[in-house]
Amino acid sequence: MNDIFEIIFHNNPKMNKIKVIIDEIAKTDITVLVKGESGTGKGLVAQAIHSNSHRKDKPFVKVNCAAIPRGLLESELFGFEKGAFTGAYIEKPGKFELANGGTILLNDIGEMDISIQAKLLQVLQDGMFSRLGGDGDVVVNTRVIATTKDHLEKTMLEGHFREDLFFRINVINITVPPLRDRKEQILPLSQYFLDVYKKKYRREVAPFPPKVIHAFKEYSWPGNIRELENMIKRIVIFGDGNTVLKTISDQAPDDESHPPSHEKSSPPSQKRKQSFNLKDVGKRAAEVAEKEIIQSTLQETHWNRKEAAKMLRVSYKALLYKIEKYRLNDLRGSRRTEEELR
Repeated sequence: MNDIFEIIFHNNPKMNKIKVIIDEIAKTDITVLVKGESGTGKGLVAQAIHSNSHRKDKPFVKVNCAAIPRGLLESELFGFEKGAFTGAYIEKPGKFELANGGTILLNDIGEMDISIQAKLLQVLQDGMFSRLGGDGDVVVNTRVIATTKDHLEKTMLEGHFREDLFFRINVINITVPPLRDRKEQILPLSQYFLDVYKKKYRREVAPFPPKVIHAFKEYSWPGNIRELENMIKRIVIFGDGNTVLKTISDQAPDDESHPPSHEKSSPPSQKRKQSFNLKDVGKRAAEVAEKEIIQSTLQETHWNRKEAAKMLRVSYKALLYKIEKYRLNDLRGSRRTEEELR
């Protein structure tokens, strides 16, 4: 199995240049801003910087600024003292303390509320901050790497991102190109993910048929590496790449049968590109696959949902949501399980 870092930073001139930059800046503690579309591998770039630095044996802590509610992000980053707010029964260190001596990755930094940005700026300038509800200063030596998929300059001009913080984190910036500009990496990445998920799901899958390889090469991958990874998961689940392509082809007529009126005068090849949204089709294919897997697992466990959740490696609550989403209870009919009778 090829190492994903070997694949990401080779076979493409643009990524080769990024690797050269990484090798240079890894030797320093300089703050780095990594830009790029969602799913391009910005986190892998940050990981490579950390792994090639003198901090490599220290923690590498990731924080998703977009996923944490604004009211909780400050305490998540900087921690809190006992009694700082209702429910703060103990003292809790923040991510910056946990990353002390190592690196903290702030994903989607543009989503950080402006009220927290001043405190982040202080950490970058002085290496110190105070916990929520605390009086004393906490001193840390933490390298900061930030990512953004948006134009942070535009956010700054709109008044949602501090200008002084922008210039502080934008000392060195790296722009990761989309996968459509790195087509040499599509097949090596596909094989890498195939090996990973064959092992994870304990499935035997035949090599990619030529038409799957051709389709992968021609597709623009708007979701980038993340979309490719999810597509490979579906191939492993179905056991055959042709099944995924058939699902895509079954969905395609719905997109092509009602093209926008302004496309009628377009050349055939152009019309096909405009009316065929493979990203949406891929999403529907994923839902079809997910529904079938959940349904078969529920049948296998005689509708013991707790056991099914364990087999599917999801929370019980998440499984109940999926059952409702796909209306699987309707398919079950009047059949009742032992779990429901208890």
